[in-house]
Amino acid sequence: MVYTPSRFFGMGFLFLQVANHTPLPANNFNLQSFYHTTTRRMKKPAIALFFFFSVLLNSFGQVIGDTLIPAANPDSVLRIVNLSPFFTVHVDSTLNYQFQINRDSKEYYWYLKNSPVGLKINKDNGLLSFKADKSFFLTGKLQYDVEYKVNLGVQNLHDPAQHVDTSITLVFYNTEIIPSKVKPTVGSTVVVDEGEPVSFRILCETGSFPIEDILFVSSLPISDFGLVQKCNDEFSWTPGYEFVRETDSAKVKIINLSFIGATKFRAKDTATVRLVVKDALNYPVANREFDQLVKNIETYVLQLKYTFLQLDKRLKKTKTTRTAFDLTSGTTALAGTILNTSSDEGAKNTGKVLPSVGVALVPVKEATAPNKIIEQNQASLIRTSIKRLEYMVRDNMRVGNKDIDLLKKTSRLKDELKQIQIQLLDVPVDVTASTMSEEELNNYFTNPKVNKKYRLKGK
Repeated sequence: MVYTPSRFFGMGFLFLQVANHTPLPANNFNLQSFYHTTTRRMKKPAIALFFFFSVLLNSFGQVIGDTLIPAANPDSVLRIVNLSPFFTVHVDSTLNYQFQINRDSKEYYWYLKNSPVGLKINKDNGLLSFKADKSFFLTGKLQYDVEYKVNLGVQNLHDPAQHVDTSITLVFYNTEIIPSKVKPTVGSTVVVDEGEPVSFRILCETGSFPIEDILFVSSLPISDFGLVQKCNDEFSWTPGYEFVRETDSAKVKIINLSFIGATKFRAKDTATVRLVVKDALNYPVANREFDQLVKNIETYVLQLKYTFLQLDKRLKKTKTTRTAFDLTSGTTALAGTILNTSSDEGAKNTGKVLPSVGVALVPVKEATAPNKIIEQNQASLIRTSIKRLEYMVRDNMRVGNKDIDLLKKTSRLKDELKQIQIQLLDVPVDVTASTMSEEELNNYFTNPKVNKKYRLKGK
């Protein structure tokens, strides 16, 4: 049944009729006329009016109360009433936080999963506690500015279906700023020579905030170097042989290399390496010059050996001719002596003539094959010069690609070659192409028979 205000008034009307013994109207009921009639008949209108409205309000209140749906109990579901999902903890501080549920905590227990070292919770009352000891961070077990997600749960001891699983996040921070530093792998001063490569790495000592980029600055312009842009990069550079000028004092040039590291908050640290470059020999050019000089000496020695061979052959031919004349002259004189002892007059006469013939052969010998003293001296000088040059080349042999005495050795070889060329200035050195190979010339020059002719004889 739906109760409306007209129905409430009707109920009050019936009640008043009964109270005043007034007959109920059959049709065309008028509430206003009924009210006036009833109040006139009542001895106490005020009491009747109060009673009327009391009945009306009581009936209205009962109707309203019966139409509302009963509200649900707000604590019917298990929940954590003071859950804080995010905690920020300072190093060397203590965290204590009491979690609460909408139930009697004696019937429940608390637990954690994936908790960082040092974090714990009281299983009986849900008290979360943690002491952020600095040793945890120094040993690397914990890190700053890293979000640690921890699973938190509460479970009923008797009913497994009653439980709550959630998570909290912890972040540790430190207000103590430890500066990051740039650390080269070399000392503050490095001394190098021209043409000598220099290389070293730039390391970073990480503090509260790591170094993210490194800026390189040089006090003097350089080129062709390994650029350093971040930690653990390698700087490499080779100063050229013309880097140090003749006008530089003490024949050195100093460069200051600065490596400026910066964190994400632009906190900077600078490391400076003092590079001292000394004037040095241009070894590639000096080696090429030395090789060319040795090659020229070897070529000149081959020319001298060929010239010696030609002179020695001419001397050998002259000696053979003179020996033939000497043997003929001696034979003639001996034959004349023998014939003089013969009994035959004709033979005696011939024996008298033959010695004169032998004597006559001497000027013929000198005219035909004169003794070549000059050529003999020239051959001896050439042979001595060859041996001297070969000895100087062996004695001034280069040791490695960076022989510290390379300039001295080159200078000695140049002086020796020049001196021998001056001594042999009057010797007609045969520079024409030889038909003999280098091996044949060396074999002839070292032939024992040839050496015997030019060996010095003792007294």
